Amino acid sequence: MSAEDFYTTIEKPCSAEFKDRGSKFIAYAFPIADTDDFKKQLQKLKKEHPKAVHHCFAYRIGTDGNNFRSSDDGEPSGTAGKPILGQIDSKGITNVAVVVVRYWGGTLLGVPGLINAYKTVTALALQVTPLVEKQIEINYTLEFDYTNMNEVMMIMKQYNCTIHSNQMQLFCILSTGIPINRLTEVLYKLNDLPNVSVKKVL
Repeated sequence: MSAEDFYTTIEKPCSAEFKDRGSKFIAYAFPIADTDDFKKQLQKLKKEHPKAVHHCFAYRIGTDGNNFRSSDDGEPSGTAGKPILGQIDSKGITNVAVVVVRYWGGTLLGVPGLINAYKTVTALALQVTPLVEKQIEINYTLEFDYTNMNEVMMIMKQYNCTIHSNQMQLFCILSTGIPINRLTEVLYKLNDLPNVSVKKVL
């Protein structure tokens, strides 16, 4: 197994708080699988903190480095989203989002003060949560006859595949993540089974 077969992420959601001249910054860090996941969490935090003046954020998803976003949400450009993303990247983690909720304290912090606050509170949140290594997986949809259920499930278990969803009728549809380092073996075994259709999720 090589290091390229794994990525590092955070194990569970966590939060931290930082105060500067009356302003309160609360960072919420959480693991995410995709942008929909992130949007749900952001909406939830906006409902929980309706009086906050800003909900700034950054996230990075996937292992190719191309899927990331940051937002200053009304703060001066580059003072919030970029420092948050910088902390995610300095830890070398992915499939992670951080939302920082700010309550205004009546004193302007200025650009350096804001950068420091967003950077510090993000660093604090990421320090308190354990990091985990996860296998890089490729998503596939399997369609098969109910009679093949046991064999398919045995392969899934044997190779540590993640099962995302499972529709069991006479005809079963299974959405799964197959570890990249075991992909050839898993596909070989699945294709060996009768009446199993294997499709890569694009």
